Amino acid sequence: MKINYEKTVKSVEAFDIRFPTSLSGDGSDAIHSDPDYSVCYVIIRTNDDLKGHGMTFTLGKGTNIVLNAVENLKFLVENQSLNEIYKNFGLFWRKLTSESQLRWLGPEKGVMHLAVAAIVNALWDLWGKLEGKPVWKLLTDMEPEFVVTLLDFRYCTDVLTKDEAIQLLKKGSEGKTQRVEELLETGYRAYTTATGWLGYSDEKMIELCQKYMKKGFDAFKIKIGQDLKRDIERCKLMRNQIGYDRTFMLDSNQIFDVDQAIDWVIKLKDFKPLWIEEPTSPDDILGHAKIADALRPFNIGVASGEMIANRVVFKQFFQANAFEFCQVDSARIGGVNEILLVYLMAKKFNKKVCPHAGGVGLSEMVQHLQFWDYTSVSGSKEGRYIEFVDQQHDQFVNPAIVQNACYIANLSSGYNTELKAECVEKFQYPMGSEWQKLLKTNLYANSSM
Repeated sequence: MKINYEKTVKSVEAFDIRFPTSLSGDGSDAIHSDPDYSVCYVIIRTNDDLKGHGMTFTLGKGTNIVLNAVENLKFLVENQSLNEIYKNFGLFWRKLTSESQLRWLGPEKGVMHLAVAAIVNALWDLWGKLEGKPVWKLLTDMEPEFVVTLLDFRYCTDVLTKDEAIQLLKKGSEGKTQRVEELLETGYRAYTTATGWLGYSDEKMIELCQKYMKKGFDAFKIKIGQDLKRDIERCKLMRNQIGYDRTFMLDSNQIFDVDQAIDWVIKLKDFKPLWIEEPTSPDDILGHAKIADALRPFNIGVASGEMIANRVVFKQFFQANAFEFCQVDSARIGGVNEILLVYLMAKKFNKKVCPHAGGVGLSEMVQHLQFWDYTSVSGSKEGRYIEFVDQQHDQFVNPAIVQNACYIANLSSGYNTELKAECVEKFQYPMGSEWQKLLKTNLYANSSM
């Protein structure tokens, strides 16, 4: 790929953007009972004022800590030549994650890695704009030999080498022109979580099931894990609404111990779930493996990934056969570069990637990654979905487009991560106009956010 950008990075800015979703129960689950969907929003400006926008998803409190992490990383980005960044993006990514003092806070996990993701995602948005392409098409058009230069294979060469990755990409690219045309015409199948948040009433669940069935959705996810009797009631309610000819998923958001997860999910087996998502701690690889082994006789898969810290932990999940469905998150690990390697490992281990997208901007970003997987890696949609949650999309300049329960690929340049100016003005915390109103009410008056 030819790279010739006579530009440098002038500035890196970060903003704390929060939405008061806890007031309506949106996003609520067995662990996170009152989330305020939020992002650390990063804008990278070049010396000629071209902008790249990136973000990492949070739940309210702590977003300011991610901003501080960005502030401590930006010296590695500002005044850098774009030519040097993109020609050696894999090395630059390692530079961001391996600064000799800051890496002690990780390495490659936690708040620092969330900050890396926001910066890296902004760089990819900028790259797409430089090339006049959406990120998925930018990736699809790259030669396999160039793609591997974007990746840091350190700690993963025992399962995937650069040469193996090149061969996977060459094989995966066969017939990609036809698949690109298909994405532009019919898109990529979605499932919805928006019907099953734990804080929703039965009446609201019924209303939303009807709404999304009318929109063409044939796959639905429900949150479980606080009370088994209530879970049985809610699963029965949703199955009665959607029937048994549609796909049904469970998500416990890490609430269970290992044996508890097995016992609990077996008691829900008659509802025929495709998977149980995040059944236990995201760090417990062997625990996931035990749960997966116990549930396979019931044709229930294990799904996980939205809180897996980095490519190394994903590697071990693959090695341990600890899940069937890889749910990589566009903002949890270190942005696009690291995620591409996870997709390639998933291909080698024959695991399906169904990325996590329950949060602000996640739908906008993960669609690009899943489109690239289809055009250039797996070449398959079988058993694969992109999660969809219908909120905050109206805050974006170029939001994800979902029609007939499918993400429709579009050709707008970048990573679909630019927020509208009025969104930043309203929801920047704590001085945005909406927060100034809310913080004066009883709803948030005692908030320590």
